[in-house]
Amino acid sequence: MSDIALPRSLPAARSGKRSLRIVQTVCIFIIALVVISPLFMLLIASLKDDRFQILADMGSFRAFWVSKPTLANFREIAHFSGELAFGRYLVNSLLILAITVGSGLVINSMAGFVLAWGSLRGKAILLSLVVALYIIPQESIIMPLVVMMSRAGMTDTFAVQILPWVASPLYIFLFYQFFAQLPKELYEAAEIDGASVFRIYRSIYLPLSLPALATVSILMGIESWNQYLWPTLVTQTDYARPISVAIATFFGQDNIYWDRAMAASVLMMLPILALYLAFQRWFVSSFIGSAVKG
Repeated sequence: MSDIALPRSLPAARSGKRSLRIVQTVCIFIIALVVISPLFMLLIASLKDDRFQILADMGSFRAFWVSKPTLANFREIAHFSGELAFGRYLVNSLLILAITVGSGLVINSMAGFVLAWGSLRGKAILLSLVVALYIIPQESIIMPLVVMMSRAGMTDTFAVQILPWVASPLYIFLFYQFFAQLPKELYEAAEIDGASVFRIYRSIYLPLSLPALATVSILMGIESWNQYLWPTLVTQTDYARPISVAIATFFGQDNIYWDRAMAASVLMMLPILALYLAFQRWFVSSFIGSAVKG
């Protein structure tokens, strides 16, 4: 009986695995379609030169097709002066992004390393304070922060959009968690060789923290790039205004320029997408490593 039943069970098992693969493929395809379709619709709309037609096509399959694509919308906004100076806004955003992420990686990683391996008294209390600060929502401190920046004469500058967000309790804790998981023998061996704390951080621990650096780069970059409320409150002119605030000018009370807004949204999407693609390998490996260790 068992000799006869065993061969019959193999085709059934293979059929079950094949059905499971089909279901998984269909689910992945549906999820990918839901995620990609708005981005594809945005790209198609940016290639249409009639803002009324863009609005009329919304809600139908015509939103995913353009018969006569044109780059006129991009040419209209790609200026560095005047009313549609989106070239300047894009450069402003890129400058803010690069300085915020670059300085944030240094400051947050150094703070996390000191909390993990530094000889400080009360490190547990400091770590608890870092976690407690993360719980406080940013919106609750924005107005006092605006008053402080205004009294310091820093409004309408690049610095006011960078300095308040360089150090973050979340990223300090992420670096602390990563450094604390590394073998203690590394630190002790380097200390025996006479290396200073900064040398150990720079030459040993920092090169090993590429997954953490990539994760923080992407998360901090997205957070900085999508800032809207803060730059709206602290910028009054085009000098340091980022592209996220400038796009809102297309949505007026009387007219909504969908064509230019779609083109500006595509320009806004490309740099942060490039940042993710540049670091996604280490970003994914960081999450996989965390899951395995957990």
